[in-house]
Amino acid sequence: MCTASKNVLFLLQARKSWIEDMLFKRECVKFIPSSRDLHRCNPVCQVCQNLIRCCCGRLMGEHSWQESIAPISLCPGPEQDVEEDWSIELHTKASPTNAYGTIDFQDTAARVCRAKVCEPLNYYARVAVDTKAELLLQLMLREWQMERPKLLLIVQGGSENFTLPPKVKQAFSKGLITAARSTGAWILTDGINTGVSRYVGDAVKTYGGHNLRKRNTVGISPWGVIDNNTDLIGRDVFRPYQPLGNPLSKRSRLNGFHSHFILVDDGTLGKHGCQQGLRRRLEKHIQLQKIHPRLNHGVPVVCVVVEGGPAIVSTVLDYVSSVPPVPVFVFEGSGRAADLLAFLHKQTAVDRQLDTDIKEDFLVRIGDVFGVEREEVLQLYNLLLQCMDHRESITIFDSESDDQMAPDAAILTATLKGTKASPADQLSMALGWDRADIAKKNILVCGQQWQVGSLEQAMLDALVMDRVSFVKLLIDNGMTMSCFLTVDRLEELYNTSHGQTNRFLHHLVEDAKQSSLPVGYRLTLIDMGLVIEYLIGAAYRSTYTRKNFRAAYRTKIKDRRYESSASLSKQRQGIIPTSGTSRNLQDLHFFRTAQPYKIKGEPDASETDTSHSSSREKAVTPGLDDAPLLVPFNFNDLFVWAVLQQRQQMALFLWQHGEEALARATVACKLYRSMAFEARQSSMDDNIAERLKGYSLEFGQLAVDVLDCAFRQNEQMAMKLLTSEMEEWSHFTCLQMAVSSCNRSFVSHSCTQTLLTDLWTGSLNWRKNSFLKITLSLLLPPVIFLLEFKSKAEMCHVPQSHEAMLFGRDSGKSVPAHNRTNYKGTQDAEQGVSFHNKRLGPVSETISSITMQCLSWITMLYEFYTAPVVKFWFHTMSYLAFLMLFSYVVLVKMEDHPSIQEWLVIAYILSTAVEKTREVLMSEPRNLSQKLKVWFSEYWNISDFTAILLFLAALALRWNADPYKTAGRISYCLDIIFWFVRVMDLLAVNQHAGPYLTMITKMCC
Repeated sequence: MCTASKNVLFLLQARKSWIEDMLFKRECVKFIPSSRDLHRCNPVCQVCQNLIRCCCGRLMGEHSWQESIAPISLCPGPEQDVEEDWSIELHTKASPTNAYGTIDFQDTAARVCRAKVCEPLNYYARVAVDTKAELLLQLMLREWQMERPKLLLIVQGGSENFTLPPKVKQAFSKGLITAARSTGAWILTDGINTGVSRYVGDAVKTYGGHNLRKRNTVGISPWGVIDNNTDLIGRDVFRPYQPLGNPLSKRSRLNGFHSHFILVDDGTLGKHGCQQGLRRRLEKHIQLQKIHPRLNHGVPVVCVVVEGGPAIVSTVLDYVSSVPPVPVFVFEGSGRAADLLAFLHKQTAVDRQLDTDIKEDFLVRIGDVFGVEREEVLQLYNLLLQCMDHRESITIFDSESDDQMAPDAAILTATLKGTKASPADQLSMALGWDRADIAKKNILVCGQQWQVGSLEQAMLDALVMDRVSFVKLLIDNGMTMSCFLTVDRLEELYNTSHGQTNRFLHHLVEDAKQSSLPVGYRLTLIDMGLVIEYLIGAAYRSTYTRKNFRAAYRTKIKDRRYESSASLSKQRQGIIPTSGTSRNLQDLHFFRTAQPYKIKGEPDASETDTSHSSSREKAVTPGLDDAPLLVPFNFNDLFVWAVLQQRQQMALFLWQHGEEALARATVACKLYRSMAFEARQSSMDDNIAERLKGYSLEFGQLAVDVLDCAFRQNEQMAMKLLTSEMEEWSHFTCLQMAVSSCNRSFVSHSCTQTLLTDLWTGSLNWRKNSFLKITLSLLLPPVIFLLEFKSKAEMCHVPQSHEAMLFGRDSGKSVPAHNRTNYKGTQDAEQGVSFHNKRLGPVSETISSITMQCLSWITMLYEFYTAPVVKFWFHTMSYLAFLMLFSYVVLVKMEDHPSIQEWLVIAYILSTAVEKTREVLMSEPRNLSQKLKVWFSEYWNISDFTAILLFLAALALRWNADPYKTAGRISYCLDIIFWFVRVMDLLAVNQHAGPYLTMITKMCC
């Protein structure tokens, strides 16, 4: 037998053992005749055994005499009490229950519903009437695997069949099931197939869906009144049951649309009402349970009244007068007790007393409705009046009224108002139900008084419980992240237990730190920074791992140790590294490149404003000793938290708020893709990796949609979005992040391709014969002055270096180079007058013109030689020349001393080694090991490193005599292979050869 089968068998045996050890039944062990005047004989004859019943409702033959001896005579003995009364405590005996398992209802409707679930889930158990409520709740939660209730809906009403008006029936059915499904409520009924319980079953059938596990409709019925209850006897069995019985029978049948049944046994047969005491104890015990582990409020309870007899009036009074009171929701128009309660509630709304004539008519109505005498009518009237003393806990729902709210909302609203809870507790209840509409209409209203910090706690609970609608509601009502988000709260969010997601996050921390975490380890923001860097890779540096943040974080930890308490203002302060002035200069440069050309002599208002704002930022930028703020955009921190916690709906909502929507979409795409890869590498469930991959694709498509929308509105600004550095994301660009996440749809978008083309060609303005023009210009430099260059307006979306900013270009249309004038002598397009003609004389103008012309030529040379396409072709041509020289060195006879050609090869390779060293040292990672790790992550860098080392080894060998010289020559021959393979990287750029190389690479891999 496999291990899984053994575990399942062990669990079944443990479940069976627990039920039989903790749950009991009751049987009558002493026969006491229910009537004293029937035929009696000594000894007991067959007539007595078949006619005379015990007070428990059974005949003598139906008793079990295993624990006692059957009576010989029904006549009392000389020492026997003639007036002995039968009681549960004295005349019944408890024994382990013998009836529990699963019911298979045989009617067609139940079979259709059951066919759409994996297994039948109609559980039942026979329990003694004195069973503790704690055991019953444990039975439902642990053995039956029911979800913990967030609301308890108690349905009370008539037990006999009655007819509901169509509107009342629809309102009751839809309102009850909608309220239960939307809040995760339990519904408690009598569970029988008559009266109000039958209407509940019909409501479940119509509106409950096919998932029985989420219905949680519990029937609490007397064991003795269930028809054919002997068919259910058996331990952990699967029993077929027919809910349609004999209409002439006085017994009741179970309703097939209830998910669970608690069959209360008091040792009697055919007697109703024994379940009421146990049911009330269970309701009170459930009321003491927490609605959610994070919330301190108990499970709210509401009683729904439909029709009902005289006993319902006493039941309603018991509910509303209890402490705390249980709200009662009455469906007006359902009949009998419900209509009487509704009538009296409306008539006593202003004056608590009825008029004399109305009172007499009401008393007559009570007698007609219940068919009772005057004395009992007065008792019922007094009970009704006592109910009205707690009228604030009673809500009347008139389904015929046009201004009534939805029945489910009305039930939940009545629950909130009837409990008399504080606004914070009411918000906790609505939060547990995930009903933001109820909170919006009844709790977060104008004039509501709130305790300090209650809304912040509600926001924290909403984030932890993944209540997106409540987070949105609180933000719409003025909750600001700058006031809410602190280091402590952010760390609490990361340390929230979320099952498998939390374990996966700990695995990521272990991989990022390269060490195992102890049991109960609490994650810190620094750990999260390491995880983010680990997932994004490359040279990414998280805000949480920078030096300034670490120093301030340690200071905060020390202050937390020595301070016993802190003020609210200090609690609302977080930590970020100071931004400094370098970013201000970059923002200023980015702003300038987006503006039309301005003459240097004229003041620019935008520059003045920017300089003022920069000075203000310097003034308010806090240092490490000033407890700096957490982050400029707090939504970014919550957004990353939602992504790392795999809360996709919350991440999508937070993505819509704040700034940098395109940047955050690309970041989420990258994080999810890396997490999916780590999940596959960790041999986790395949569903987790597929789900994360789906999340990545969803955010990747969002990034494409945002880019497409921006490109349609403003092409140049859309391309700026791709190349602008994101300060909050380690100065990465959206294009870098999209390429890193392999978002092909993003890279292949028209906006991206247009930008890449502009980046590739630089300032050169051509469309055809680029190779010929570049080759001719490289061979004949004067041809450069005949080429066309792009204007500043055409290049404003392309990022430029600081050196490029020193060379200005006019903002007009692109023109041939020989027609271009210096940018200071260009005429203003609107004024039509040269700027220098206004201020300079003829001589000064001539000198300035000559100077500017020379500067313009220098600018064109600089723009030509710094264009990436020119650099590429220059590098390609020089590389081919290098290969020719290297081939010549390898093919000809090697002399004792290097030839000129070999010296050129040596110089080329040594300069390449210096350049590669510079690349490593200038990369962004902090320490050398990380720099090398990032550099060696690319295949061509590994190839270059191997080729350079092999060449240096060959060069060292060739200076020696044979056989070392021969070995050096052989090493030259081997080394040239690497340099020839490097040509494939150059050919990959070609639009014709590139796709073929890509296909060959994939086939080889």
